[in-house]
Amino acid sequence: MITLIAIIEIGIFIFLSGIHFYWAFGGKWGTADVFPTKDENIKPKMPGIIPTLIVALGLLAFSFIILANAVNLDWFPNWVNNLLTKGLWIISGLFILRAIGECNYIGFLKKIKHTKFAINDTKYYSPLSLIIGLLALILALIK
Repeated sequence: MITLIAIIEIGIFIFLSGIHFYWAFGGKWGTADVFPTKDENIKPKMPGIIPTLIVALGLLAFSFIILANAVNLDWFPNWVNNLLTKGLWIISGLFILRAIGECNYIGFLKKIKHTKFAINDTKYYSPLSLIIGLLALILALIK
């Protein structure tokens, strides 16, 4: 079960990381509705290469944390294993909180629900965040 959950999580994180690398280096596909706005007429500015690369590398790091917790790597010192286990809890918390939202633009509790982002958030982004968070929580509890 740990292996299956890890494969799913790692696949999701590598896919999302790849999309962010694509955007960081100038890709435009999928950028139209990935930023929350109050109004459809507002076109948010893309954040730029550095912030996008930070997100891409962070997602890649999350996949490493999942991998390191899924396989038994005895050559890591105890403090590293403890840090990696805490990483699962952090990933779980971040993504469950992301799914719940900040009550205005993102998450299941958002108030603004009529924009393209909000519709995509309800259909795809928030459920995916909840799945990621719950799977990480299951891994943390099993470990």
